[in-house]
Amino acid sequence: MSKRSIPDVFLFFQVLLFAAAVPFLLRLKLSRVETLLEPRTPSLRGGDRVEQITEYVEKAIRAGRPLVRPGCLTRGVTRYYFFRRDGLDVSLCFGMGQIKGEFVGHCWLVRDGEPFMETRDPRPLYAEMYRISGTARHSMVPSGKSELEQSRS
Repeated sequence: MSKRSIPDVFLFFQVLLFAAAVPFLLRLKLSRVETLLEPRTPSLRGGDRVEQITEYVEKAIRAGRPLVRPGCLTRGVTRYYFFRRDGLDVSLCFGMGQIKGEFVGHCWLVRDGEPFMETRDPRPLYAEMYRISGTARHSMVPSGKSELEQSRS
C-alpha cells in the first residue's frame, strides 16, 4: 500500500482479519451467518468506499495467503460485510451449477437485481440456493420458501 492514513491502514487490517475468519464463520448455520453479517445500525455513508473496500479485499486475498483463502466465498462474504457497513444495498447469493459434469458452487453479490462486480453473469450457470439480503430479511432456501415458511411445514 502506498502512503495511507491511519484509518485506511486500520480498514485494511479489519478486511484482512475478517477475510481470514470467513471459513470459520461459514461453519455456522446460514441464518446465524446472516445475522452476523448484517450491520446492527444502518449506515448513512451511501457506499462511498466501494473502490477502496474492493481494493483492500483483493490485496488481503493476495497478501494473506495461506491464512486467507482465495476464491468467490472469501471475496463475496468479505465484500458483503464491508459494503453493508458502508451503506451499500447489496445481497449475497449462493448457488450451485453443473460445470463440465461436476457440481460446483459459487457466491456473488447482487445490486439492483443484477450481479454486482462479476466479470460475467453467474445466473445462467448457477441456480441460486440461498440469498442473504439486508433489505428483505427473509432468505430463500432451495424449496423457494422463506425460512419461516419452511419451519412451519
